[in-house]
Amino acid sequence: MSDDVGSALPAAAAALSAEDRASLVNALKDRLEFLAGQHVDILDTLSSQVRKRVEVLRDLQSAHDELEAKFLEEKALLAAKYQKLYEPLYTKRYEIVTGVTEVEGITNEAIKDKEDKDTEEKGVPEFWLTVMNSNELLAEEITEHDEGALKYLKDIKCCLVDKPMGFKLEFYFDTNPYFKNSVLTKTYLLIDDLDGPFLDKAEGTEIEWYPGKCLTQKTTNKKPSNGSKNANPTTKTKISESFFKFFDPPQIPEEYDDLHDDDVSL
Repeated sequence: MSDDVGSALPAAAAALSAEDRASLVNALKDRLEFLAGQHVDILDTLSSQVRKRVEVLRDLQSAHDELEAKFLEEKALLAAKYQKLYEPLYTKRYEIVTGVTEVEGITNEAIKDKEDKDTEEKGVPEFWLTVMNSNELLAEEITEHDEGALKYLKDIKCCLVDKPMGFKLEFYFDTNPYFKNSVLTKTYLLIDDLDGPFLDKAEGTEIEWYPGKCLTQKTTNKKPSNGSKNANPTTKTKISESFFKFFDPPQIPEEYDDLHDDDVSL
């Protein structure tokens, strides 16, 4: 680095955002580790005083890495602790939504009056479909023909995954005419660091569709044209837009530089 560049660096760094400065520090740290670990011959060209300073900097980085590992471990334990505290709330929600238990304030007389007028509705019908349609991002993924299947959705759970780190979404369905599965899952495996977790890969359940009920594919039969040698109709299958493609995520490229926006899926 020339003297001109070195003198300009502090002023340039001051103009950067906090996020940019963090990226710059990480880049410099990686460069230092690269030089120290891979090019010992470069260190040999330094004076003994400078080499000693670099060795101390390397020791400081090792101490930092130990603290970072401890921080990530304690963060995982804290997340697991609160996951257990959430469970009773989720259980109570499921029981109310599905009609397993009744909430206070609804008396037997009120239920009887309701029965006199029409058929009693248990719980909260189509609760999860309504919730999902109320979410801006999810609503964009749900098509009209998905709603018939999503009306059978009775619960959604999220649980943490260890080794490798991640979390799993579980979608519980009543018996329905669309697919055999009672539970559909989507698992996200993550890599964590101080800048926050980032996605390593995602895995989903293979849906066992009943014949003619697949919502992610559309099959059409085309009659042969007049004069065609092949008298049999041709069958074509094409991908259909559907929320249920959520459970068939694309593979994350090994090189993140190869990742395009079209490859990203929830």
